[in-house]
Amino acid sequence: MNALLPRDPHNQQLEANVHPPTWINPTPGGPYHLVVIGAGTAGLVTAAGAAGLGARVALIERDLMGGDCLNVGCVPSKGVISSARIAATVKQASNYGVHVPAGAEVDFAGVMQRMRRLRAGISRNDAAERFRDLGVDVYFGQASFVDSETIDVAGTKLQYKRAVIATGARAAAPPIDGLDDVDYLTNESVFSLTELPRRLGIIGAGPIGCEMAQSFAQLGSDVLLVESEHGILTKEDRDAAEIVQTALQRDGVQLLCCGRDLKLKHDGTIRMAVDSHDKHYDEPIDQLLVAVGRAPNVENLNLEAVGVEFDRKGVRVNDQLQTTHPRIFAAGDVCSKYQFTHAADFMARIVIQNALFAVGPFGKKRVSDLVIPWATYTSPEIAHVGLYEQDAEQAGIEIDTYVQHFSDVDRAILEGEEEGFVKVHTKKGTGKIVGATIVAKNAGDMISEITLAMVNEVGLGKIASVIHPYPTQAEAIRKLGDQYNRTRLTPTSKTVLGLLRRWNVGK
Repeated sequence: MNALLPRDPHNQQLEANVHPPTWINPTPGGPYHLVVIGAGTAGLVTAAGAAGLGARVALIERDLMGGDCLNVGCVPSKGVISSARIAATVKQASNYGVHVPAGAEVDFAGVMQRMRRLRAGISRNDAAERFRDLGVDVYFGQASFVDSETIDVAGTKLQYKRAVIATGARAAAPPIDGLDDVDYLTNESVFSLTELPRRLGIIGAGPIGCEMAQSFAQLGSDVLLVESEHGILTKEDRDAAEIVQTALQRDGVQLLCCGRDLKLKHDGTIRMAVDSHDKHYDEPIDQLLVAVGRAPNVENLNLEAVGVEFDRKGVRVNDQLQTTHPRIFAAGDVCSKYQFTHAADFMARIVIQNALFAVGPFGKKRVSDLVIPWATYTSPEIAHVGLYEQDAEQAGIEIDTYVQHFSDVDRAILEGEEEGFVKVHTKKGTGKIVGATIVAKNAGDMISEITLAMVNEVGLGKIASVIHPYPTQAEAIRKLGDQYNRTRLTPTSKTVLGLLRRWNVGK
């Protein structure tokens, strides 16, 4: 089991919830309708949902229930980010006419203690006892398929009718010259820090790298962020990523993009050497965070024994999340390119229906029907759903693009948050929304309005008729509806409106 460090009361409470040291595995009383391997988001949702429908369910976890999200991902990172944002707000207070004489004094140990306290409280939702009370048999230990009817866990044989692989993925460092010679952090260990690194090197400017780079810079670290490609968040809308890049650099992050010949060595301290834009850097750092690379957790499951195919990207599944064994399904990061907690949640719901209701009136659910938004929690945030412009071009889909800048939205102006925008793509000549990107302080919250519209086929023009409270930043979405409706005006209607305006002015 991964060590929970430091061993303070908060981490001890976390452990007591998600891997109780005194837990005794149950004795199986007969075949299970469903055996779920992995107690991260996908596994927990599958187990709880199936048990709620009356199925006999076993849930197996080799480490900590709650998976990456609770223990080393979404929950601890957002706890740290929230403290970093407060520190940044204090530093910027004078811009709002508020003067804080002492400035922002960051107690990093206190920041991390707060995160651990909140994480321990949230862990009650994923606790072994809670799932036992829901009617799920919870087993701790390594699961391994024996055959098409049997799974072994810590020497106990479980008989199953259906099985679900929900073992997730883990951090996997890429081959970097000298990396094996230095101690480095990943998302699985960075949240155990109790002292702020004076100089922090981060490799990888994806979502995790950018979130942590900005947060640690806001908390007081000198941060060097290395990225092999140009810019940051290279999979995102480029206009959006450039706004976030400017924000990171303003917060003190030194970006070394287009990085080449990256080398690491240890000579009493960690040294990071890299070429960036024709300039050579050889920098000492106190801690190194590797924030690039993921690997599916497929080891030791003995998938070969049941004919479940997998590769370095994960377990192979079809559109119904069925593996190459007809009675074994998979969900979450172990099989999906969308490695988000909310994606794992809704994939689990598909598995419940497809595994338990293989025949009958319910029909098969398909993962391709999901409309999955996502967000990167930098300041400002980037949120996205659907197609990017390049996706539409590659798919041969002609689109119209509408952009509303926050520099023309009153609430954003008053909040001093004018840099972002809402960008919506519609199918050409129609109001059908096929994709959207938002850059804003709370973009992750705002994207849901557009996702709701896409799921329910509400066109952009209809959004214009939805009254939004004034002043709010969400008005930007309504303004896009107005933009679209203006394009629908015919020459005749424009003439009539012009006559009406002149008539009204003349009254």
